[in-house]
Amino acid sequence: MMCFLNINEIRKDFPILERKIRGKSLVYLDSAASSLKPIQVVEAIREFYLIEYSNIHRGVHYLSQSATSRYEESREKIAKFINAHSSEEIIFTYGTTDSLNMLAYGYGLRVLKPGDKILLTIMEHHSNILPWMYISTLTGAKIDYIDITDEGEIDYDELDEKINEKTKIVSITHMSNVLGTIIDVKKIAKKIHEVGGVIIVDGAQSVPHMPINVRELEIDFLAFSGHKMLGPTGIGVLWIKRDLLDDMHPPRLGGGSIRDVTLDDFTFLDPPHRFEAGTPNIAGVIGLARAVEYLEKIGMNNVRRHEEELTSYALKELDRFKGQIDVYGPSSVSIRGGIIAFNVKGLDPNMVGGLLDSFGIAVRTGKHCAHPLHQRLSIDGSVRASIYIYNTKEEIALLTSALEEITNATIR
Repeated sequence: MMCFLNINEIRKDFPILERKIRGKSLVYLDSAASSLKPIQVVEAIREFYLIEYSNIHRGVHYLSQSATSRYEESREKIAKFINAHSSEEIIFTYGTTDSLNMLAYGYGLRVLKPGDKILLTIMEHHSNILPWMYISTLTGAKIDYIDITDEGEIDYDELDEKINEKTKIVSITHMSNVLGTIIDVKKIAKKIHEVGGVIIVDGAQSVPHMPINVRELEIDFLAFSGHKMLGPTGIGVLWIKRDLLDDMHPPRLGGGSIRDVTLDDFTFLDPPHRFEAGTPNIAGVIGLARAVEYLEKIGMNNVRRHEEELTSYALKELDRFKGQIDVYGPSSVSIRGGIIAFNVKGLDPNMVGGLLDSFGIAVRTGKHCAHPLHQRLSIDGSVRASIYIYNTKEEIALLTSALEEITNATIR
């Protein structure tokens, strides 16, 4: 089996992997919920707080100037990571959920009117459904949904039928957080642009795991979170194509976003600062930039190939449990990420998660903030194993070995 990463060296950067859980070596297969953090990211945050800390932008003293430079250099680094045209297109938020809410209130509320259509898919995370539900009640726009095929892919034929002149916004996941399905967002972008609409991409699961080039994808907006890509919690990114920056209204106002204020009026700063009112998560931005450096050193193509390799192995191993375990999502790793949702027949997914925990294996259970998708699959929940750069073939074997014990005990 070809290995694209030096896993042994990578794992040294994650001390938590040395822990014992219930007497067993930790097998962390929950990165789709939140990734582990390497020493380098933790140290970057620690050093900033201990010896570099100051608030940014408005101070003339050395520490403030230095912190401001670190903050804006981080913005440039993240812009290059996704191949944005410039750093002014990068807005720092609290996470993907915050970014999508900002788009709903700052863009959707401005452009939508009665009779307009918002197009989503049945596989969206709640963070990409609930804001649009609320905005639809405020604007009179209607929400429509694209179904999936039995294989777990988006129904592109239905999508072609439903995109028309009334469709102003398509807001869609790039990678399903349950099925692992990778969506051809470039194809959808071309279609929605033909009718004068825009495409918003939820990149929470894709940006950490595969090369992302926003120019090549021809999308309009991209949202992603730091904590799913080795970075700290509480920091996210909203990328807005330069041509659309002036169409976006800041949903939050306050210090740091305003050029001038009188008793009767105010003027905004230029983007991106007009969208970052208040003291931002400075340490989080620095930590995220360090996480990006870490991933760039590995190479995002290598990250993707490593996950394809492990996902392919895991799917083949789980295929041995036909009749005992149901696995959801596409069978081809070319169109799915390292996310594998499954159920053991006759067992509640939470019970399976608890049993796997007794083997030291950390997975996620429940509906994964994707209730409509689980309703579509006619299941009450699922067990989700998710793979990242620090996982190994041996850990996948431990998962399937544990599942073998669980299924054998169930049969008896």
